[in-house]
Amino acid sequence: MDALASGAVVPTAMRHPALPPEARLPMPRQDLRRAPEAERLPRSAAVELTRLLVVGGAAAMTAVGAFEMFEALSPGGMTLLEWAVLGLFVALFAWIALAFTSAVAGFVATIADRMRADETPPVLRRRTAILMPVYNEDPTRVMAGLQAIDEALQASGHGAAFDIFVLSDTTDADAWIAEERAFLALRARTGGDGRIFYRRRTLNHERKAGNVQDWVERFGGAYDHMLVLDADSVMTASSIVRLAQAMEADPRAGLIQTLPILVGGRTLFARMQQFAGRIYGPLIARGIATWHGTEGNYWGHNAIIRTRAFAEAAGLPHLAGRRPFGGHVLSHDFVEAALLRRAGWAVRMVPTWLGSYEEGPPSLTDLAVRDRRWCQGNLQHAAVLPTRGLHWVSRMHLLMGIGSYITAPLWLAFLLAGILIALQARFIRPEYFPAGATLFPQWPVQDPVRAMWVLAGTMALLLAPKLLAWVATVTNRRARRTAGGGTGILAGIAVETVLAGLLAPVTMLSQSAAVVSILAGRDGGWQPQRRDDGTFPLSQVARRYAPHTAIGLVLAAVAWAVSPHLLVWMSPVVVGLALAIPLVVLAGSRQAGATLAGLGLLRTPEDVTPPRELERAAELRRELAADAPAAADAVSMLATDPALREAHRHMLPPPRRPGLDPVDVPLAVAQARIAEATDRASLLPQLSRGELLAALGNAEALDRLLALPERAGEPPVSRRASPPASADAPLRVSPAA
Repeated sequence: MDALASGAVVPTAMRHPALPPEARLPMPRQDLRRAPEAERLPRSAAVELTRLLVVGGAAAMTAVGAFEMFEALSPGGMTLLEWAVLGLFVALFAWIALAFTSAVAGFVATIADRMRADETPPVLRRRTAILMPVYNEDPTRVMAGLQAIDEALQASGHGAAFDIFVLSDTTDADAWIAEERAFLALRARTGGDGRIFYRRRTLNHERKAGNVQDWVERFGGAYDHMLVLDADSVMTASSIVRLAQAMEADPRAGLIQTLPILVGGRTLFARMQQFAGRIYGPLIARGIATWHGTEGNYWGHNAIIRTRAFAEAAGLPHLAGRRPFGGHVLSHDFVEAALLRRAGWAVRMVPTWLGSYEEGPPSLTDLAVRDRRWCQGNLQHAAVLPTRGLHWVSRMHLLMGIGSYITAPLWLAFLLAGILIALQARFIRPEYFPAGATLFPQWPVQDPVRAMWVLAGTMALLLAPKLLAWVATVTNRRARRTAGGGTGILAGIAVETVLAGLLAPVTMLSQSAAVVSILAGRDGGWQPQRRDDGTFPLSQVARRYAPHTAIGLVLAAVAWAVSPHLLVWMSPVVVGLALAIPLVVLAGSRQAGATLAGLGLLRTPEDVTPPRELERAAELRRELAADAPAAADAVSMLATDPALREAHRHMLPPPRRPGLDPVDVPLAVAQARIAEATDRASLLPQLSRGELLAALGNAEALDRLLALPERAGEPPVSRRASPPASADAPLRVSPAA
C-alpha cells in the first residue's frame, strides 16, 4: 500500500506500484426509498426453526404475562390508569421475554458447540487492512495496542496479508502532534514503514463513519477486507487471521462480527461490567447468533468487512430534518449492517471465536456520557425503519436499538403509574356509581396475590439467563478454573446482581433524561471517551446526582404514606436512587475494585491467563509511559524536534488552491495574528483552538509560526528543518497518487 492521500507518511523506501487507480472506491449514498436488486441468500431450516421458537416463545410468554396482569388488575373493572399500567407492563415484559428465550437458545447452542470440532481453515490469499479510527485519544494506548497486534501477526507468519492504518479525527492540537510523534516511534520500533500508516482528517465530517468512508473511497479498492477496530481494541493474531480466512471461505459474507470481551477494568464499575460481559455475554451472544443467522448485526468495531460490498451497499444517507434526528447517521453500525443485508450480503456473528477485546467505561458517569450519544443515534433509527427492502430481522435490530433506551422512560412511567394507583386506592374516595346508566357498581379492587406471582415470574425471567450462564461456565473446565471456581463465580454473580440492581434506577433516570433531552431537540455532540480514571470530584458527582437522590427520597415518602408494604416492594428502586451519590462514588473507585479482586470476586479468565497480545499491550503501555518525554504543547514539540517537524510537514494535506477552494477563515485569522506577533508566548493565547489547528495544518503558516522566537529577545527556530538522514525520509504525496 503506497499511502493515504492528504496526510500520509510515505517514506522513500515504501514507494511501490501496488496502488492501482481502482484503489479509489466510490461509496455512493444509499437511497432508502428504493431497494437495490439483490441475490437471495440460502435459507437455513435450523435458523428458521430457532427464530420461531425464540420469537414465538417470547410472544407466547408475553401473552400469558399480559393475561395474568389483566386478571390481577381487573377484578373490579379496568380504569384508565390500570389500562396504562397494563400497556406498559406488556411492552416491558415482551423485552424481558425475548431476552430470556434468546438466552435459552444460547445455552442449548453453547452445550452443542462443545460436541463439534473446528475445521482447520485454509491459508490466506487476500489482503486485509486493519483500521484504527481515533478521536482525541491517548496515543500511548493506541500505539501500544497496534504494536502488540502487529508483532503477533508477524510472528504468526501471516503478517504480509495485513496493513495497519491509524485514521485520526483528533481535534486537539497537542493530541494531534503527540499522535504523529507516537506513530513515527511505532514505525521505527516495528520496522513498519511499508505496512503501518497514519492519516489525520482536517474536517471531521460524519464522525467515525465518515472517517472510515474517507479511507474506503480513497484506498479501499486495494484491499479485499477491512478489519475495523476501536481506540481501545486489541485482538489476537489467531482471531484476526481466522476472520480473514472466514471471509475468504464464504464469498457471500459481507461482515463478520466478533464478540468483544471487556478487559482491563480497574474500578468497581468496570470490573462489574467485564465480569458480566465475560460470564453472561458469550451465552447471550450465542443465543442471538442462533436466530440472527445471516441477518446479524454490526457493533461498529472488532469486525471484518468485505470492502467492495461495504462501498457498494453501505453508503450512509443524510436523513431529512434538523438535529438531533436529521443529518448524518450517528449510530451508523446498525444501519450499515441492515444495508449490507439488504444488498444480499450475509452479516454474521461468531461469538465462539475468542480473542477480541476492548475496554469499558470506568464509571457510571462515563457510561452516561457515552449512552447520551448512543441514545441519540438509536432514536434516530426511527427514520431508517421505513427503508425499502430491509429484512425483517434487520428491522428488529433497529427496533431493539431504539427499545434499549425507550425502555428506561417506560419503566419510570410504569413505576409512577403503579404509585398513582396505590395513592388513588389509599386517599381518593372511589366512584362506585359513575355518571351514566349502570346496573352494577365499579369496585376499585386488584388481586394482590396474582400480582405478586406476576412480579415473581418477571424477576425469574430476569435472573434465569444469569443462572444459565453460570451453568454454562462451570461446565467448561478452563473457564471454571480461571474465573474462580463454581462457588466463586456464583458469589460474583450475586455481587454483580446486587450492585447492578442498585445502580439500575440511577441509569433509568439518566437514560430517561437523555430521551427527553433528545425529543426536545438538543444535540449531544461528540465528546472523547475517558478510558482509565473513573473518579470525579465529589462536588461534581453531588451536583449531577442530586436530582436522583431527591426523586428517591420523594418516592420513599410517598410509598410510606401509602403503606410500609409498598415501601418494601419499592425498596430496590428507592434505595438505589436515594443513595445515588455514594453508589456512584463507590462504583468509580479503584480501591473498591481492587478489594473485590483481592477477595477473588468478579474475576474473569483474562485476569488469570491473559492472551499474549493483551499482556504485550499492557507491557508496552508501561514502557512507553515511562520513556515518554515530558508533556509539551504541540508548538513546543514541533519547535524542539526537527525530525518530527519535517515528518509533520510531509503529512500535511496539499495547500488550498486560491480561487478554487473555499476560504479557510480560521487559517486567514491565524496568519494575520502570526504576522502581527513578536513571539510565540504572547501569540499562542490569542489563537483559538480552530485557528491553532489551521496554522499547524498549513506549511506556510507553520513556518512563520515557528520562525517566531519563543519569547521576546530569544533567537527564532529555523524556518525549515533538514530532512532526516535516514533513507526513510517522508515525502509528500499528492491526492492523485
